[in-house]
Amino acid sequence: MPELEGRTAVVTGASSGIGAATAVALAEAGAQLALGARRVERLEELAAGLPGDGHYLGPLDVTDRESCEQFVSQASRRLGRLDVLINNAGLALGRTTIRDADEADELQMLETNVLGLTRMTRLCLPHMEDLRGHIVNLGSWAGREAYSQGGMYVGSKYAVRALTYVLRKELVGRIRVSTVDPGMVGDTEFSDVRFSGDADKKAAVYRGVDYITPAEVADCILWVLTRPAHMNIDEIVVKPLQQASQDQIVRHE
Repeated sequence: MPELEGRTAVVTGASSGIGAATAVALAEAGAQLALGARRVERLEELAAGLPGDGHYLGPLDVTDRESCEQFVSQASRRLGRLDVLINNAGLALGRTTIRDADEADELQMLETNVLGLTRMTRLCLPHMEDLRGHIVNLGSWAGREAYSQGGMYVGSKYAVRALTYVLRKELVGRIRVSTVDPGMVGDTEFSDVRFSGDADKKAAVYRGVDYITPAEVADCILWVLTRPAHMNIDEIVVKPLQQASQDQIVRHE
């Protein structure tokens, strides 16, 4: 039997990268999904290849309260209760010092990575049953080790880790709360967005590194979700073998 048969899961930022890979992993494990993203046409392409039926696809901008409210209302109406929330939506913009940072970029990272996460959590929690619900927040190694020219992205991911700790205390004994913190993950649009499509800058990030793939991060998420109900996996940190830290990476030529 599939491991998540009969369970429902919300995935934010599901149109690409880790979000899309997580949707595939959860559907293959038997879950019924509510997939949200700004690019609904990408969701439709993804859903066409997913096992199962009855998945809900909807527009979702986690920085917009009305968008979030409408998405959760429709998802809960379609699926009934919401067992799992994967807070995956997030982004980085630029690599500058704090002194030179663009305030509009900082606000977008804060709104997406932090307030979007709390907003979706607040809206989904009333639809979760005690002893059945599970929240998984996508953090980052950047939320465990600051690095130069990381600015608000680093700050936002530290906030994700702190908020995960707060949620775990507030929901202890009722709802499981976990965080998965990846290091270098390739085959995503993360660096395309960060560097505004500059292919050379993106290539330099991953040069000579056997990086983690979105499917491998999704496998970690699936493992977290499928532990016995009395267990809470607090944190998983996953990095390439070649990465000890943000500034210590062994690159093969």
